[in-house]
Amino acid sequence: MTDLAAPGGKARLFVETALHEGARVIPGAQQSHYLLHVMRARIGDGVSLFNGRDGEWLARIAEASRRDCALMCECRTREQEPDCDLWLVFAPIKKAPVDYLAQKATELGVSVLQPVFTRRTVVHRVNSERLRANAIEAAEQSGRLTVPEIREPVELARLQSEWPHERHLLFCDEAGGLPILDALAGAPPTPWAVLTGPEGGFDEAERAAIREHRSTVAVSLGQRILRADTAALAALAIWQARFGRVSAV
Repeated sequence: MTDLAAPGGKARLFVETALHEGARVIPGAQQSHYLLHVMRARIGDGVSLFNGRDGEWLARIAEASRRDCALMCECRTREQEPDCDLWLVFAPIKKAPVDYLAQKATELGVSVLQPVFTRRTVVHRVNSERLRANAIEAAEQSGRLTVPEIREPVELARLQSEWPHERHLLFCDEAGGLPILDALAGAPPTPWAVLTGPEGGFDEAERAAIREHRSTVAVSLGQRILRADTAALAALAIWQARFGRVSAV
């Protein structure tokens, strides 16, 4: 039997089902297609499963037809680990960049993806299901044991009024702030959020309101003007370098 859960031949799926020894798991239609027709898996082959709660499990294909299959859990291979308490708050951007942002932010360990509408936001519809699908795929491929929570978009003013007082807000301010490494040097490790704006940036009134908020730490990412998705990922990577558990492959 080919063990697809082994390094170099790994099929790894996020499922909603509770995972325990002997649990029978029925993958969704797309997952079954992936296993049977992309990975060419057969009865007896191994698959890694995770659900964000029960760690990672080795399961094997117990039944298979042309379109469907059933998996049986054998043993836990990794205990569940806590996530970094790190949110990404971002103004929605165009479809391709926001897909990329959701994928890479998931790889970088964010626990929440929170879209926020600003005065210069040009994208006013957010496909939450698409964001979640991108996050799930990134979690499966990166070895992560959880999938970030995808929250519904909110207006910036509401976000500020409801902001939890204990959460620090790392504001990527295109007009400048403390160098980000200096800002994080003596800071507590958690909880944090990274805030980035739309393609045109925040307007002056928004910038002033964000800076005046009690939780805000305004930071600079350098002298160059970065795209919205680049700025978000740069800030997340630097935060992870200071506090996180992300490793390169």
